[in-house]
Amino acid sequence: MDSKQGRQGLAALTLGAIGVVYGDIGTSPLYTIKEVFSPGTGVPLDSEHLLGAASVIFWALMMVVTLKYVLLILRADNRGEGGIMALTALAAHAAGTTARRRTMLLLLGLFGAALFYGDSVITPAISVLSAVEGLEVVTPVLKPYVLPISIGVLVVLFVVQRHGTGLVGKLFGPVIVVWFLVLAFTGVVQITQQPAILQALNPTHAWHFLHERGWGLFAAVGAIVLALTGAEALYADMGHFGKRPIQIAWIGLVLPALTLNYLGQCALLMRQPGALENPFFHLFPQAGLIPAVVLATLATVIASQAVISGAYSMTQQAVQLGFLPRMQVLYTSAREMGQIYLPQVNWVLLVAVILACIGFGSSSALASAYGIAVTVTMLITTVLTFFVVRHGWGYPLVVALGATGVFLALDVVLVMSCSLKFWQGGWFSLAMGLAIFTLMSTWKRGRELLLESISADDPELLPFVTALAEEADLPRAPRTAVYTVANPDTVPQALMHNLKHNRVLHEQNLILTVRFHDVPWIPFTERVEVTPLVRGFWQVRVNYGFKNTPDIPQALGLCRSHGLVIDPFLTSYFLSRETVVPTKGAAGMAHWRDKLFATMSRNAGSVVEFFRLPNNAVIELGTRVQI
Repeated sequence: MDSKQGRQGLAALTLGAIGVVYGDIGTSPLYTIKEVFSPGTGVPLDSEHLLGAASVIFWALMMVVTLKYVLLILRADNRGEGGIMALTALAAHAAGTTARRRTMLLLLGLFGAALFYGDSVITPAISVLSAVEGLEVVTPVLKPYVLPISIGVLVVLFVVQRHGTGLVGKLFGPVIVVWFLVLAFTGVVQITQQPAILQALNPTHAWHFLHERGWGLFAAVGAIVLALTGAEALYADMGHFGKRPIQIAWIGLVLPALTLNYLGQCALLMRQPGALENPFFHLFPQAGLIPAVVLATLATVIASQAVISGAYSMTQQAVQLGFLPRMQVLYTSAREMGQIYLPQVNWVLLVAVILACIGFGSSSALASAYGIAVTVTMLITTVLTFFVVRHGWGYPLVVALGATGVFLALDVVLVMSCSLKFWQGGWFSLAMGLAIFTLMSTWKRGRELLLESISADDPELLPFVTALAEEADLPRAPRTAVYTVANPDTVPQALMHNLKHNRVLHEQNLILTVRFHDVPWIPFTERVEVTPLVRGFWQVRVNYGFKNTPDIPQALGLCRSHGLVIDPFLTSYFLSRETVVPTKGAAGMAHWRDKLFATMSRNAGSVVEFFRLPNNAVIELGTRVQI
């Protein structure tokens, strides 16, 4: 019975992985072949080059996706979690023997994470546009309506985010399975009519194709890389589905279906070169075009949904690791904590996606913007993996270089190829990534300077509370006071302000420090640490991983096992709200970054909502801090 249930569970996870993980890379056939043979690449449309291009795509999928991600990088999990943030934390922890190296690895990973937001804008735009462009194959009369229909689909997609994806999510797997089966079937139909295309499985055709291109190699590879976009999702979603379901889905369905479809499109072009205007939709008979457009639109919406959900998850992790200010997080499912909705992120993404659609106008134009952010992220992932293999797993330098060196060389070629499209649109995703990176690094550094400024003037905690405990004439309220502080060794600003203005002390006073660690999960058994100080005072440290959901009242309930009983109905939370005042000429950051940090600080989300504090039990005391 256990074995049967295990197989059923594995099958369910594999189906879910197909729907969520492979939506992005699974919709790449919509536009890849068309872009490989576009005039800008200089690749002639003839049988020899069709064989070569198909061969390069197949072996790129084998090398980059199968060998690099499926076999190597999926092993580099951070307590079961994947993604650039988890890998960054893992690499920094393993190889951060010096503060400088740790900082460099954190910044490198942070830049990779920032580039993900560029992908989160381009993926929905290019995917939905390329699907709706199938209407042009049905009849050219519909061409003027492609952009408005695409924008309408995207607006609906982002508007429904606040309702959650639980219901629609159940359809992701079956729809994408049908999509991959259709990819495979339409490819097989064309291959049977032109079986010579099967020679593309021979890597010598890939070698000859690349070798004869000379310096034109980079232009061709810059288009071929479109077949690899979405590979990062294999690693990013490992925490949701596990390593094995992702591997089974790739080897058992996704790779064969993609291979057959790419070969089928090239086989079609061998017989009908005129189909290059949209080779994917020319795989279908006239009667099947409308259903094909509908299915393609559903598949691209699912691919876009996975990327949008990934942006929410990435933002939440960045907030809890201290790289972004607090934001409103809404939970759209009572059962699945991973289903979250961030309104601010959602609307910013929607505006950016619409601007991208209007600015570029077509999937072919967007293809120039696509790729560079993805390939730079791939390169960063390989570099971080080297440090994990070398320092985390303890392999010798030769082994670490051998395991990652070939992939590093491939990634460099991919980045160089995509960089040729910088002025044609590649700047878009890079500019967005740099903007997000600036925000993240400014917030991180600004918080460090803010805490240094506060700590410089705050007295030491233990002598201060010892003196308070000895004051017999100080009134004590029969309640519990919780004072939050970043540095557990200094007196909270809120405690000093409360004493100054109210001249009262509570019977139980908790000096609370919250720490987010660079691991995904902290179990309840390790959630709280309680240290008695003097009569009426305790030091409480609450630990969270970057994927845990902060809940301070729940955490304080765990103090009972440490001998500290807290009545939630007799507890008040005293918070210190800092107003940042930028000071010209001060050491630390450039003045414009000081002003940017002050703006971000003013617009940060509520501490009350972030830590799930009861609204009617919170007292906020303000203070002005110069940086």
